[in-house]
Amino acid sequence: MKDTKRQTWMGLLARADAGRVPELLGQAGPSPDFEWLRAPEIGSVMVQGRTGGTGAPFNLGEMTVTRCTLRLSSGEVGHACLKGRRKGDAEAAAVVDALMQTPAETLMRSKVLGPLAEDAARARHCRAAKAAATKVDFFTMVRGED
Repeated sequence: MKDTKRQTWMGLLARADAGRVPELLGQAGPSPDFEWLRAPEIGSVMVQGRTGGTGAPFNLGEMTVTRCTLRLSSGEVGHACLKGRRKGDAEAAAVVDALMQTPAETLMRSKVLGPLAEDAARARHCRAAKAAATKVDFFTMVRGED
């Protein structure tokens, strides 16, 4: 499946640390007027896994999520679905999603999505460094007795 621009920014918003999206959105300026189409609600979803990544799917367990949908006064609709119990984060993510469909897209990219992408890259680098520190190189020595 082809990755779209919206999938990319929604992924950044969904994976952001708790409180980070509202913080960045607040720094970008005042929040626009909107109406709730679905106020933030907490629920759960079933997470599936696959043996070896390619085998038959199995139910791994449930995960708590927060979701919401809103409409800006200009008509754009924003959605959010985040892991955990984070109503404020879901609201901010939905506002950013809606604003990305307006002329404020450039501002949102520079003030919100850019820093979130930097945070994600830093986290990936940190995980890679931790994994590299545990790497063991195995090698075979040839003994002259054989």
